[in-house]
Amino acid sequence: MRMTIPAAVDRAGGLFGGNTAIAEPAGPRISYSELLERVRGIAGAFIEQGIEPGDRVAVWSPNSYHWVLGALGALYAGATLVPVNTRFTGPEALDVMGRSGARALLVAGRFLGTDRLAALRGAAAQEAAGAAGLGRLKLIVRVPIEGGDGAPPALAGVTALDWAEFEQAAIGQGSAELAALAAERAAAVQPDDVSDILFTSGTTGRSKGAMSAHAQTLSHALAWAECGAVTAADRYLVLNPFFHSFGYKAGILVCLLTGATIVPQLVYDPEQAMRLIEAERITVLPGAPTIYQTILDHPARASLDLSSLRLAVTGAAVVPVALVERMQSELSFDTVLTAYGLTEAPVVTMCRPGDDPKVVATTSGRAATGFEVKVAGADQTGQGEILVRGPNVMLGYLDDQAATREAIDADGWLHTGDVGMLDGSGNLTITDRLKDMYICGGFNVYPAEVEQALARLEGVADCAVIGVPDERLGEVGKAFIVTRPGHELTAGQVIGFCRERLANFKVPRKVEFRAGLPRNASGKQLKRQLREESR
Repeated sequence: MRMTIPAAVDRAGGLFGGNTAIAEPAGPRISYSELLERVRGIAGAFIEQGIEPGDRVAVWSPNSYHWVLGALGALYAGATLVPVNTRFTGPEALDVMGRSGARALLVAGRFLGTDRLAALRGAAAQEAAGAAGLGRLKLIVRVPIEGGDGAPPALAGVTALDWAEFEQAAIGQGSAELAALAAERAAAVQPDDVSDILFTSGTTGRSKGAMSAHAQTLSHALAWAECGAVTAADRYLVLNPFFHSFGYKAGILVCLLTGATIVPQLVYDPEQAMRLIEAERITVLPGAPTIYQTILDHPARASLDLSSLRLAVTGAAVVPVALVERMQSELSFDTVLTAYGLTEAPVVTMCRPGDDPKVVATTSGRAATGFEVKVAGADQTGQGEILVRGPNVMLGYLDDQAATREAIDADGWLHTGDVGMLDGSGNLTITDRLKDMYICGGFNVYPAEVEQALARLEGVADCAVIGVPDERLGEVGKAFIVTRPGHELTAGQVIGFCRERLANFKVPRKVEFRAGLPRNASGKQLKRQLREESR
């Protein structure tokens, strides 16, 4: 197979034909042959709206068949995909839109009480950089999630369509010509072309866009599918958000390459997930450890048939050995695997079927195909910074050569900023994070970004944010605040201020006010001391 995502779509349509590609709960069932036809149509619609090869297409919407068709259609037309975190606020999404130079936006209609397009427009109106943030945008397509949204409101110089109008445009008059153009665009895509830009926050608090090529992105999916032995007989409940590499590259693309069925869930709810497992005979269920814990402990579990489950893949947090054993004994999983990756290299290490439960629970497995892993600057315990090398490491950060050079050295090693150790069998154990990042509910949180937001709160003289243990989410943020003389703040004011500016998983759950923060002789905050005091 030619290593491009359009070629993978063509292959899947021919090879898996009548197999179900997408089984939308309470929605359409789309076969792989229908998937190919609709992706080509959407590619034609993008072309008709003036999207050129290399243009960036942003998708800001939750897990649904629209996301799959829209993303694959953009890639089929030769565009570059820019997934946007559905938990982002308007200002955060505006930043991604502006720095990616997005020419098109697929955005959810009202969902969970939020109108994302209104939030984006509001941010653009208030921010000094708002005009630049949406300055290159030429197309908005509103995706119906809860129904009844219609076309998005007009924006000067921007074509605004609802999903039905957008997709219908490619199957009306002139559709044959558009289909031919789409086929030409797909054939012209090269393995080394940039397929996607996934944005992730950095330690400076400014997000960075990690660029990957088509061949790299597919290699990640192939490595994941190989370790999990995924086949066309599998039915994959995708709980991980499509905007994340876990949902996109280890979800959508794994299914596209293997012929497995994608069953998307809009928002995770344990009882709904279990009912989908029973109804859809789900076999593959990846997710954060909290996913399995909530299912195991749910009172409805005993009344539902979960016996179809065969594969679980988890990570992003410490996985207790007892949890792995319960997953295998109480949830019928034949295989439970843990893995390690990052936006810059989504599949670095992974356990293999047959690994001992202790290996699965205490390590992240061995290097995936094509990767080298080593530990640099190891101390007497064998712990040091994890370095990764291989053809699947990102191309670099968007418009940030300095950050790229800092991350990837002259010998091609990606410096992850994570601390770990390797055992004699090559299994990697993650022991700490050089960059103070913590993981809340499976999402990476970088304290510097939260601290920058807090610094704009009137009355804050100094602040520090750390991750502290939480039974449900793994870790949550705790903010230490030093107030300015003559100012008083409450924990509610601090948390409320963050909620207006940050995605929910970044908002601190705990606040402690102090007269001062511990620092070393050079003035650097001693966060390790704060973490020790918070145990």
